[in-house]
Amino acid sequence: MKLKSVYLAAAPVVCLVFIAATAAQRPETSIDPARHPSLAEAQHHILQAFEKIDEAQRANKDQLGGHAEKAKQLLDQASRELKEAAEYASHHK
Repeated sequence: MKLKSVYLAAAPVVCLVFIAATAAQRPETSIDPARHPSLAEAQHHILQAFEKIDEAQRANKDQLGGHAEKAKQLLDQASRELKEAAEYASHHK
């Protein structure tokens, strides 16, 4: 019986950890603007869009049907792709 109680207590904690892990991370701006100015600028715009979505989520009390969170995840992915593009260009010149 005690083991069942432990599982019931642990289930919400595991769910919260999973939700936190899947939440979109703030995109990093890691591209050197001296080497790749256009890519660095694009990455900066991604960060600005991410911050605007944060504002919208706060203004709407996170009642956007999960779409804003999905958009933030996609922006993070786009930022990482730009970083990879910059690294590729740096290594293949």
